[in-house]
Amino acid sequence: MKKVILSLLLACPVLTMTAQRSITTGGGISDQMLQEIKQAQRQTATADRALRNALAGTAINTLATNPNNPATNDKYFSHSVPSKGITDQESSGRCWLFTGLNVLRARMIKEYDLGAFQFSQAYCFFYDQLEKSNLFLQAVIDGAKKPMDDKLNDWLFHNPLSDGGTFCGVQDVVMKYGVVPAEIMPETYNANNTSRMSSILQLKLRQWGLELRQAVEKGEKPAQIQKRKTAMLATVYHILSICLGEPPTQFTWTMKDASGKPISTKEYTPQSFYQEYIGIDLKNNYVLLMNDPSRPYHKTYTIDMDRHSYDGTQWTFLNLPMEEIKPLAIASIKDSTMMYSSCDVGKCYNSKTGVLSLDNYDYASLFGTDFPMNKADRIRTFASASSHAMTLMAVDLDANDKPTKWKVENSWGANSGVAGHLIMTDGWFDEYMFRVVVDKKYVPENILKLSQQKPILLPAWDPLFAEDK
Repeated sequence: MKKVILSLLLACPVLTMTAQRSITTGGGISDQMLQEIKQAQRQTATADRALRNALAGTAINTLATNPNNPATNDKYFSHSVPSKGITDQESSGRCWLFTGLNVLRARMIKEYDLGAFQFSQAYCFFYDQLEKSNLFLQAVIDGAKKPMDDKLNDWLFHNPLSDGGTFCGVQDVVMKYGVVPAEIMPETYNANNTSRMSSILQLKLRQWGLELRQAVEKGEKPAQIQKRKTAMLATVYHILSICLGEPPTQFTWTMKDASGKPISTKEYTPQSFYQEYIGIDLKNNYVLLMNDPSRPYHKTYTIDMDRHSYDGTQWTFLNLPMEEIKPLAIASIKDSTMMYSSCDVGKCYNSKTGVLSLDNYDYASLFGTDFPMNKADRIRTFASASSHAMTLMAVDLDANDKPTKWKVENSWGANSGVAGHLIMTDGWFDEYMFRVVVDKKYVPENILKLSQQKPILLPAWDPLFAEDK
């Protein structure tokens, strides 16, 4: 036995070498190269010593902060949509849902003169997770005859379930299941802290995915496989109901005005509540716009599997230059209509001021090197992508009617940013804003026509498949 083990151990280096990708001679760091690298440091040794001492106990952003950035103190906006109350997604990736519901609640608050009304995020999230679970399981069934290392199957098992999403999730869930007021199905600890619940569901989905593949391989009839899937989804429903609460099918709600005075008390279903107080067709009333300079403009794109339900709306967008997106957003804000938007919020963000500005930090001076990549290059190299959704609700226009800065209503609580909002300079907006969803009534006919062309299908693993969290 020992001899066999020794033989295997001796064979391992050979196996490793034969499996290794071919390498370029001289491509490693040689002693001479290391000496040249070290020699280059001597030119800045004195200054580096002071920086090294400072950074030993100080955050990089603290030393790189530009104290003379005028955007830090400018809070005035020429046009703003009124809002009441700031939501808080807490430790969850549900920004897409909070943003979508914030767009809808602003309409209801304005029309009925309500106070800080909120829709239940927990209710919509419940059905989002159930639909996404079915999306994964059915996609596994559809691809069961392909090998596990097939690119799509590999992607599926890497991404069985997420709490992140996009506006198409709002479209699917709200139009199918309706909405309820926040007090009818309030937030729970696990709605606000989704990681453990998500990991448990992901583990079960991966287990069931393997079981479904085995059932297909054994030749089980489609009806029997669907019966298996239904039982699996019953378990998902059970886990969700324990963690988030049981979604109501009927409820009684009293509407109160901004002063708290009761106006009416009625009985509703989630669907009838949506139809009475919102009633718009989310799937057909909006145009989904994207600014991605790494791809041709004036084309529509859709991403495989980038949807929240198996039979739902796939994220399909029209790619436009930013100078064509901004007028539509401005028209919407001037008409007191908020918009779903998403951006790369972590870039150049000063959490102390709540301002997103290209001039917030001077990393070039701190490290003695420049950072020249443009937006297209950052997208191509995975250095930047849409990461967080917020409600676009204000713009400041100069004397020439050109935007200088923008404001969004965030979902990080009232104590974050500028009283729960973030301010974006127009330069930052150009570089790191990616998605804006606009009501069709603010979109000119030529752009509407472009949005109706047949979309180019991109794979699920495309860089654009970045969920808003």
